[in-house]
Amino acid sequence: MPYKRISKAVGIVALAALALTACSPAADTAHTDKVSSDPTKIITAYSNEPQNPLLPADTNEDYGSRVIELLFEGLRAYDPEGKPINALAESIETVDAQNWIIKVKRGSRFTNGEEITAKTFIESWNFAALSTNYQSNASFFESIDGYAAVSAVRTTTGTDETTMTVPAPTAQTMSGLVLKDDHTFSVKLSQPEADWSLRLGYSAFFPLPSAAIRDPKTYGENPIGNGPYKFAKEGSWVHDESLSLVRNDAYDGPRKAKNGGVTFKFYTEPGPAYIDLQSDNLDLSDTLPSNALRTYKADFQDRYAAKPVALNATLIIPPYNPNFQGEAGKLRRQALSQAINREEICTIIFNGTCTPAKEFTAPVLDGYTEKIPGNEVLNFDPTRARDLWAQADKIKPYDASRPLQIASNTDGGNKEWVDAVANGFKNNLGIPAETQPFAKFAELLDRRKARSLPGLTRTGWNGDYPSLYNFLGPVWGTGGPANYEKFSYPEFDQLLQEGLRSKETSEANAKFNKAQEVLFRELPGLPLWYTNRPIVWSNNVLSAETGWNGAILYHNVSAK
Repeated sequence: MPYKRISKAVGIVALAALALTACSPAADTAHTDKVSSDPTKIITAYSNEPQNPLLPADTNEDYGSRVIELLFEGLRAYDPEGKPINALAESIETVDAQNWIIKVKRGSRFTNGEEITAKTFIESWNFAALSTNYQSNASFFESIDGYAAVSAVRTTTGTDETTMTVPAPTAQTMSGLVLKDDHTFSVKLSQPEADWSLRLGYSAFFPLPSAAIRDPKTYGENPIGNGPYKFAKEGSWVHDESLSLVRNDAYDGPRKAKNGGVTFKFYTEPGPAYIDLQSDNLDLSDTLPSNALRTYKADFQDRYAAKPVALNATLIIPPYNPNFQGEAGKLRRQALSQAINREEICTIIFNGTCTPAKEFTAPVLDGYTEKIPGNEVLNFDPTRARDLWAQADKIKPYDASRPLQIASNTDGGNKEWVDAVANGFKNNLGIPAETQPFAKFAELLDRRKARSLPGLTRTGWNGDYPSLYNFLGPVWGTGGPANYEKFSYPEFDQLLQEGLRSKETSEANAKFNKAQEVLFRELPGLPLWYTNRPIVWSNNVLSAETGWNGAILYHNVSAK
């Protein structure tokens, strides 16, 4: 099921080697025979149409992100366990967690020969942050001094004000970015944030060649990058059909490709892809039809892998739906949550490849705890759910003139569990409910951004970088890049900021978990489960694996 990285500290949050319990195995990796690999072989992989042109700072959904992360390299990268390692950065240093000095490695170039310098990063980050460029990941730069001036947004955290939008940016560049020499620049943050440099492996911070800044629309169709892969040729992106990458032999970073390239084949549902995998007409997939979750180990035997990763699933409840507004709406949100039998769905539909959620992040992250006050609302209790619904009706009757719809993409193997949730609402609350299907994840995201979905929306998050904050701020924080429904809770925002300013890991995580109490009080969305993302591969592939956040490590795929 596609998730964002819809869109993902140093010294604050690190990845913990924590195994999921209940219905998820600690790890499940297939054995492979020792057979010679072919480093020139092109592998084919499951995907779907990216939502936007391929610009790093304007890509925050899974199908586009998997391409962006192969085309580009940033200052940092993450190893399979989520540990940050320097890539284009020679060094990243600070003495006070507010003023940073970054040195860029010499000799790095884009595939068109253009050199990557300190100026490249300054220009790329300013382009991403400037509001008139409309980059969806612009808020990842909010920590940098001067962001408010270029973003046309002023954020306040008092009790009486939330985000305010001013007519236009008052500056074109962020004052916190200063060029020191060709390969050195400084970054001043608006406040100390010890975890800030950990974020620099996320795609929003990738460098851009000058062509992208001159003409982003044209560039986004045929991007030039600096990563382990490049476009096979101009026009390699055949919309609604496929996208072809080949190995970039000039790449000399930590993610050197073991294969000759990756061709992403676009599917609107996983069933046909599964058949193609079994017949070796598709090589690799991280999206399986629900019925295959019971059989994929037998179907593929030594050609599968699964492990706990930083990946969750959630149902969004739109604040613009009158049925879920006010005190009656809050009671109904609680009722919906307690009408979902998460344990049964994880066991029967997902066949143990997920674990019922206890909060809004993921168990593999440092600081995770099941003991968040208010999380009892995640317990299945149909009697309590009916009582809450009745209480809401006494305040304001529910408008049942149309079924409660659950919007979901059909390309992600979601139909069975969405139907199960809808049936739970019917049986446990006595309300009409149904699935609202979308063939493309991109279309679903566009409808979310337009705030035009009448009912609930399935979504999820796989980490951009290993931090509790990354699962909270971008998704639920005021102005967050994945906060399409425009939720805004000043107390929540304040607690997140206090966590970011913390100097100790335990203190930061305590603040982030305190912020989750606000989410359980308000329930803008319903946490569902944490996911092991099983992957399977054809007889043409020797081995494959996922990283810490569930993304396939395409560069590590060995082909026969």
